[in-house]
Amino acid sequence: MNWTIVDLNPADAAQVPAAARLLVAAFAHLPDTWDTEAEALEEVHAALEPDKICRVALAADGALLGWIGGFHAYAQVWELHPLAVHPRQQGQGIGAALVRDLEAQVRARGGLVITLGTDDVIGQTSLAGVDLYPDVWPHIAALRNVGRHPYEFYQKLGYAITGVIPDANGFGRPDILMTRRLT
Repeated sequence: MNWTIVDLNPADAAQVPAAARLLVAAFAHLPDTWDTEAEALEEVHAALEPDKICRVALAADGALLGWIGGFHAYAQVWELHPLAVHPRQQGQGIGAALVRDLEAQVRARGGLVITLGTDDVIGQTSLAGVDLYPDVWPHIAALRNVGRHPYEFYQKLGYAITGVIPDANGFGRPDILMTRRLT
């Protein structure tokens, strides 16, 4: 492990904009995400609000490799949003380490469940381009990953698909809902 995970310091004049640039880079291949650093900076500032979790993976030289956010949704449920790892650093365990760290942070705050949504806006799954109504569950049961969609990354970490919001991002562009119990 060539990195450490720490809270993102909202007063850090270098790391906060670096987190925004990383968000743009990590999601550059997806439409309707954070197209500009200014949009991404709003997301970073939102993740730094009180009672939210905002953690970053830093290389030994201080370079920001990834970041994760989380917030209390309701009851004992927290939502993971967002997770971003620089494209050149993906596949090295940084994302998994950030997720595990977030889980520990949520446990420490009394959370029992983490949920997340992972959109399919570019046809990476068998759910894309399909009218999922009126019977959504058979489509979920037959789900296939046809283009490196991240839902399988989360499944490897113990997250289960607990639903789908059909057409969340336009017709045939669903949001895949995933959840993990933290016990």
